[in-house]
Formats: sequence, C-alpha cells, structure tokens
Amino acid sequence: MQSLPHCPACHSEFTWQDGDTLNCPECGHIWSLSEAAEADDDVLTVRDANGNLLADGDTVTVIKDLKVKGSSSMLKIGTRVKGIRLVEGDHNIDCKIEGFGPMKLKSEFVKKN
Repeated sequence: MQSLPHCPACHSEFTWQDGDTLNCPECGHIWSLSEAAEADDDVLTVRDANGNLLADGDTVTVIKDLKVKGSSSMLKIGTRVKGIRLVEGDHNIDCKIEGFGPMKLKSEFVKKN
C-alpha cells in the first residue's frame, strides 16, 4: 500500500485520494497528484518539535533530558546546539555538542531558536 503525502497546508497525515486529487479532512485543502509529486522531489524537510522547518546551519535547543548512548552523562534540557546538519534516517540531525562531541539527534527532541 502506498502512503499518501501529508497535507501541505496543515501537515495532517489523514489525507485521502479522490481520483486525481488529494484531500485533507482537517483543513479542507485540496491539491492535485502532480503537485504532490513535485513536492516529493524537493529537498529533505525536517521539522522540530513545534513544527518549525529546520535547515542546515540552524541553532536548536534540546527540549528534554536525553541519555547519551555509551556515556554515563546526560544531555540536559536547554542545551544549545549550533550549526546542525540535516541527514536522512531516524536520527535526522548531525551535530557537534561541546563536552560530548559528534552526535546524532532526533528532530522531535529539539526546538529552533
């Protein structure tokens, strides 16, 4: 089964297809399949915990205490991370954090500054 893209207006995941159009039941937005295909060809889109679009080089803040695999210390809430790099995968942020070194983070645990 092919999954349908999220709504470009409200980012709802509950879109449905009607012929050559896609529909959003939450906001009522209607768009064509060709528009959805063009959007899929765009660059990697990653959003923070608040839904803000992230880009390479952004500064983000950690919103939750995170355990660091292979270390006895934790990454504390409020830690600022400068110069992030977006990558494909589950942990979609590559960065270097002072005191920890290179690390991968999930975008759902950061907010854009």
